[in-house]
Amino acid sequence: MTGSGAIHILKAERRCQYEIRSKSSPVSCGSPERISGTDAEMDAEPVGVCADTAHAVYFRLRSVYSVLPGVAAVFDFAGGRVRLLPAHHRRNGHRGSRGMVQRLDCRIIKFLCRHCAAFSFCREVVKLAATRLIALHKNKGKSVAACLKSRTDYAQNPDKTQQGELVSSYECSPLTVDEEFMLSKRQYEFATGRRQKSDVIAYQIRQSFKPGEITAEEANKVGYELAMRFTKGKYAFIVATHTDREHIHNHIIYNSTALDSTRKFRDFLLSGLAVQRLSDLICLEHQLSVIEIKPYRERQKRTLYPPKESNRDKLCSVIDGILLNEKPVDFEIFLQKLEQQGYEVKRGKHTSVKGARQKRFIRFRTLGTGYGEDEIKAVIAGEAEHRPHQKQPPKEQSFHLLVDIQAKLSEGKGEGYARWAKRYNLKEMSKTLIFLQENKIGSIEEMQERVNAATARYHELGDSIKAAEQRMAEIAVLRAHIVNYAKTRPVYDAYRKAGYSKKFLEEHREQITLHKAAKVAFDEASLKKLPKVKELDAEYSALLSQKKAAYPAYRKARDEMQELKKAQKNVELFFVEEKDPKEKSQTR
Repeated sequence: MTGSGAIHILKAERRCQYEIRSKSSPVSCGSPERISGTDAEMDAEPVGVCADTAHAVYFRLRSVYSVLPGVAAVFDFAGGRVRLLPAHHRRNGHRGSRGMVQRLDCRIIKFLCRHCAAFSFCREVVKLAATRLIALHKNKGKSVAACLKSRTDYAQNPDKTQQGELVSSYECSPLTVDEEFMLSKRQYEFATGRRQKSDVIAYQIRQSFKPGEITAEEANKVGYELAMRFTKGKYAFIVATHTDREHIHNHIIYNSTALDSTRKFRDFLLSGLAVQRLSDLICLEHQLSVIEIKPYRERQKRTLYPPKESNRDKLCSVIDGILLNEKPVDFEIFLQKLEQQGYEVKRGKHTSVKGARQKRFIRFRTLGTGYGEDEIKAVIAGEAEHRPHQKQPPKEQSFHLLVDIQAKLSEGKGEGYARWAKRYNLKEMSKTLIFLQENKIGSIEEMQERVNAATARYHELGDSIKAAEQRMAEIAVLRAHIVNYAKTRPVYDAYRKAGYSKKFLEEHREQITLHKAAKVAFDEASLKKLPKVKELDAEYSALLSQKKAAYPAYRKARDEMQELKKAQKNVELFFVEEKDPKEKSQTR
């Protein structure tokens, strides 16, 4: 099929034709697959070879779906639509006239997909791939030239395209692609006298491939073929293959203005679907996998997503590989190996590193136990053994609070929401009962006792932490006053000897003010003898250690209290909901 937007179904060298034969027609080979329907019953099997086309799938239809008996029909996927065209008109060079072109109903397509072996072959060929067609619009406050430059520069990022080696182009240069696009747009305005009404400046096709299935060079060639076959060589484009992700993907940007500057690209209905199908067919020709379409009932909603590896986790895994496999002689060689892995190292009091796509440096001491600078040096010196850190998955909440259905209905929720809420409450209540059984809570009184004990424990630990924080703040302020008092005492003594001279005060106002503030603080604290700074530092360190040691128990007590209160609330709400229907039935 040579029409605009027609989808290339099969290669010319493969040339397949499928027929659907009526039940009365003879069967030449194989066991047919029977089709049962309201209009007719047919047997389907592949026969023959098509000699003149590679752009269509032919079917022999007899007395089915208002098609004349014995007329070969063509499935045309132009513009994302599915039409039935009598084949003899296509062979005679005619475009299907009015009355000859019959739309194929979606129900018929589904019926054929379920029951017809021939059409199921077509369904297996036409699969959706990870491909998107995106219209690039002009950004507000920026010129068209600036927008084109930013989009093309992103696609040709040297860090993502192996320093520009994975960039190919058609009828333009990758270095001046934005200027050449703009030149064609100006020529279009000059030749036609028309100005662009919409803000679409170009189009982008994103094409992704399965990880590990294709090389970057092959992906670039596949993207170039896709762009050439979709634009039919009428629009300039660039193909940039990115390798910065786990999956190799192409960014294809083609101009919205044609090469001859006489027309614009028309984004026809369901053009994105046409690009997807064309991409899938090209991938199949290159023996690449595509995404399969599943029936609606077989689709599963993904609720659990794979955990995303953070920059710290990546750094820890790199450190593990260096310490366990490469075994550096000293710390400096260890840092050099990190630099070879693409990390930027900042040496100093606290050594820190930064990855290629990171914004901030990461200190070794913040990575956790076993990854501090001193710990790494001890491992290198052979004084300790390195144990890789195993990340614990986040703990999921065992249950959630029940939904107050009556309150939601009073807010305007409908009966559909009420049905969903009832199912939700039953699920969460079952989880709540499991929690109560695990914690051996058998009555409401026992639950109340457990809640009171957990609340008291939580407040006790919280008060101790707050007291430590308050004392640490007092120590910090007192230490600052003691240091200021000691530093400014000679100046204040000179000021006193000068008879509290105003001239001396103006010259040393800041130091004298700090000295006076320190004395006022000492008087308010009723300190007859100033403590030593070393003693204050030791007390501060002890309080800080106490606070850090109390935090895990504090978090555990908080979580326990919240879980118990949540279970208590669910039980109360559940009994209220159970009580209301009984009261209504009694009143009736």
